[in-house]
Amino acid sequence: MPTPYTKLVIEHFKNPHNIGEIEDADVKVTEGSPACGDMLTLYLKVDPSTHKIVDVKFQSYGCASNIATGSIMTDMVKGKTIEEAEKITWKDAAEALGGLPPVKVHCSVLAADALHSALEIYVEKKGLVKERKPTTVEIIFQKLSHVINPENGIDIVKSKIIKTLKVENGTISIELEIPEDSQFAGNIKEEILERLEYLWDIKEVKVIFIG
Repeated sequence: MPTPYTKLVIEHFKNPHNIGEIEDADVKVTEGSPACGDMLTLYLKVDPSTHKIVDVKFQSYGCASNIATGSIMTDMVKGKTIEEAEKITWKDAAEALGGLPPVKVHCSVLAADALHSALEIYVEKKGLVKERKPTTVEIIFQKLSHVINPENGIDIVKSKIIKTLKVENGTISIELEIPEDSQFAGNIKEEILERLEYLWDIKEVKVIFIG
């Protein structure tokens, strides 16, 4: 029976490039959900003087297409500047692999989402944001939609564990309906801080567990 995958997809699946983690990464992000079966964690190391990506690695928790797109995407961004990497799309990754089966296109979207989230966080961390729009509740909810609740594999917005969310005088306050001693509380808080605390007009992020 013929395989729906190109030879290049199979090659990157069997021998993925840039697999692993970077201990002193400038940015680490995870996209996807265990609920749908595909997750990808991306690590970036960037030269602060040139803003070139000098190292990139990924860890995949998913299918052959997930691994292959993570591999090709990391190849594509290594050595590029932040601005150059921002232009890379999921279609670029899919085309670089010679195409993906329609039911697996979401894997290239996942890899691109991880890349763009990582670049966005780096730009915010380093104060390189060009358009400084005030942080609103809507912007915060959009960013929190990428934070997964490991207990059910659904993001913390869809799983409706956010009881209150306020942004006032440079402080974001979030109340989560999770016990503070939950085994997942620490992970969720860490991801929330990574997504929010570098916003240009935010001085403090308070995460309060009230479950």
